Amino acid sequence: MFEEGAQFDKKSILTFGGELGKWNWSKIAKHCVAMANAQGGRLCFGVEDQESAPPPAQRISPHIADRLQKGISHHCFNVATAAKVERCGNGGEVLALDIFPCRQTIASTSDGRYYLRVADESRPLLPEDLPRLVAEKDAYTWELQTTLRLPESKADPAKTHALLGDLRKSQRVSEFVRQKEDLELLEYFSLLRDGLLTNLGVLWIGSQSDRTRLLYPPAIQFIKYDQQEQKVFKRVWTDASLNPKELIEAVWAEIPDWQEYTELPDGLLRQTLPHYDEVVIRELLANALVHRPYTTRGDIFLNLYPDRLEVHNPGLLPLGVTPKNILHQSVARNRHLSELFYALGLMEREGSGYDRLYEVLLSQARPLPIVREEHDRVIVTVERRIIKPEVIDLLAKIDERYQLRQRERISLGLVAQHGSLTAIEFSRILAVEEDSRLRRWLGRLVEEEIVLSRGNTRATEYRINPRILREAAFKGKTTLKGIVPHRLRQLILEDLAVHGPDSSKTVSRGDLHRRVGAEIPTSKLRSALEDLTSKGRISSTGKRGKGGGYFIAEKPAE
Repeated sequence: MFEEGAQFDKKSILTFGGELGKWNWSKIAKHCVAMANAQGGRLCFGVEDQESAPPPAQRISPHIADRLQKGISHHCFNVATAAKVERCGNGGEVLALDIFPCRQTIASTSDGRYYLRVADESRPLLPEDLPRLVAEKDAYTWELQTTLRLPESKADPAKTHALLGDLRKSQRVSEFVRQKEDLELLEYFSLLRDGLLTNLGVLWIGSQSDRTRLLYPPAIQFIKYDQQEQKVFKRVWTDASLNPKELIEAVWAEIPDWQEYTELPDGLLRQTLPHYDEVVIRELLANALVHRPYTTRGDIFLNLYPDRLEVHNPGLLPLGVTPKNILHQSVARNRHLSELFYALGLMEREGSGYDRLYEVLLSQARPLPIVREEHDRVIVTVERRIIKPEVIDLLAKIDERYQLRQRERISLGLVAQHGSLTAIEFSRILAVEEDSRLRRWLGRLVEEEIVLSRGNTRATEYRINPRILREAAFKGKTTLKGIVPHRLRQLILEDLAVHGPDSSKTVSRGDLHRRVGAEIPTSKLRSALEDLTSKGRISSTGKRGKGGGYFIAEKPAE
């Protein structure tokens, strides 16, 4: 069975209440409408949430599938489905309901409710979301439209020859597909439809004059700013002469700033690190070109400041995708363009682009990208600064020894940058809510004791094993961020013994925090103070220490 997500959900057979029971039609309709308004998907009835397969002896009557199919037509509008009974590997049967995406209309329940599938949830849509969803439907169908009614003969011969050559050399394209005739290959990647160039075809292999006739062909502007944020250099690609791949190549080749680097000490030698890695620049450009709505006016802006790069992409994120869940949630606005980018090696598989950005930036000890959504655009900011240069060598050595997977490298990079992270902090950074999903991100890090964990549930704290640091000859500064609770309590008592011996000489929490260790999380310090206060070891003035201070209690509680 597949993992539950945007396009797959397991449902108990009890949803049907038995063959003669009362069916939960509101729940069934909700999930059908949500998936139809998104990318489509499958509901698998007969598998409990915590199970991966149905009971081996489970049998489902075929007439349930018929009743489900007919019932959906009465409880949903604009929802197309196909239901069938399937036998699993263990012999048990499930009822599989395939839900097809609703590309040009909006699906709803028969009582007028609207839903959208986001990750593994079916969320209700608010009235103000509906106009945006209608606009999204137009964007989803733009690629396959033959707006200009151009025959294949109008394609640019040079661009067509180059594209076909790239596809036939690509290891991401199967041998069966590579062996297709030229026209068949173009049709396979949706560049041709019924002998006419689709909008995607015009975008990729059309002539310059025809590309300008598209509604909003992609255009890129690079602007460099100085310390006073005054423009000092500008380069534009706005004449529609280049297809998406050529645009990416031109931006990388024609901007000299991408070749600038920082030198870091490496023993007797010097290590060079580019200000902006080629993988990062290409991935940001690919994401901007693939995910922008081509029914929306606006250029892509690359704004380079002395301390950061900002990529401005016209249009908003697809419904269901937010700056917080962008690492996990992916909605293919231009699915066929995305598949072509992947086949040509211009980007990672749909939904893994930001994973790659996280991996590269963390391996270079840089901050994570910042994504924000404004009223007409999405802005991604990548900072130039290096937070902890000593972490770069550490991560490289650990990865070389343990051959970590991508998610493990990301998790290790986060722990190395922060010194230590609690499960709550991890969940906030990665937008992961369930403990099981967090464990999948950590992978073998805990099992191999590369990262040590302390505590339980959401309070679990993770830090790199000191043994690993010694073996890697780590030269980083010692930090108290991961200090164990009993040692922190002892430090607090020692500080108060000097600076707050009694109620006439109290110590504020801020002063105490600075002296004991400013890097110690405020929550951990607060917890230690509350523990000492409850045991009568210290006392405080003011409400929970606010507006007052702490001092050593005269008589510790028995």
